[in-house]
Amino acid sequence: MTGWRLFNIAKLIIPTWLILLATGCATTQNNDGASDPLEPANRVIFDVTETLDKHLIKPIAEQYVDVLPVPVRTSVTNFFNNLGYLNVILNDFLQGKFEQGITDMLRFTYNSTFGIAGLFDVSTPIGMPANQEDFGQTLAVWGVDQGSYLYIIAPTTTRDITDQVPSTLLNPFFYMQGLIFAPISALSAINTRANLLEATKIRDEAALDPYSFTREAYLQQREFLIYDGNPPDTGYDDIFGDNGDFDDFSDAGDSNDSGILIIE
Repeated sequence: MTGWRLFNIAKLIIPTWLILLATGCATTQNNDGASDPLEPANRVIFDVTETLDKHLIKPIAEQYVDVLPVPVRTSVTNFFNNLGYLNVILNDFLQGKFEQGITDMLRFTYNSTFGIAGLFDVSTPIGMPANQEDFGQTLAVWGVDQGSYLYIIAPTTTRDITDQVPSTLLNPFFYMQGLIFAPISALSAINTRANLLEATKIRDEAALDPYSFTREAYLQQREFLIYDGNPPDTGYDDIFGDNGDFDDFSDAGDSNDSGILIIE
């Protein structure tokens, strides 16, 4: 069994013990109103991740942007978005969005065939735009509480991290063997981080405390997605403006919320 396969299997196991750990802690509210009982540990991981990003991941992503023209990077993003779209389709149906699920099945089919394995988005121009659905949103629709905030390479919660299981199992690259898996995974990570360069620049310039800003922005964006763009009045204008637009912070392949995570 290859190291990359072990890595992907670990992604399925880690959410379970993290949930047990977090739910074993008393849920407390910080000054911002977020459930973050593990904030001390989260901040340590955040700081380590930011240091690694600053000295390694970000410079590589910047070189990637400088070398590859926008159309090429767009096609790479389309490719990885399409790979993860089976997870979107599954959660369409789990949430009872049957019409959307059928449309998303057609979108995946068209982009996988006429779009040449998803390199080109031929579906949006003909009225089938991309949707963002995942198992965290499905659990929210089913009434599961958000749980505790976690920072594990990227922001998440004890509810949202459960999406690692279906998103990994439904990604065709999980089942690939051989040398191609490692470079494809590296490309996914670099492309994801490149898509977040402008967003993190805005965060670093605007936030006195990048950790708190990241947490609040993530939680608000998740609320926005759960309510399909019509969340209750929770102060979205503070960060997003009137429409709650958070795309610049979240588009790392729709189902992938990290600047460093390998294919999900």
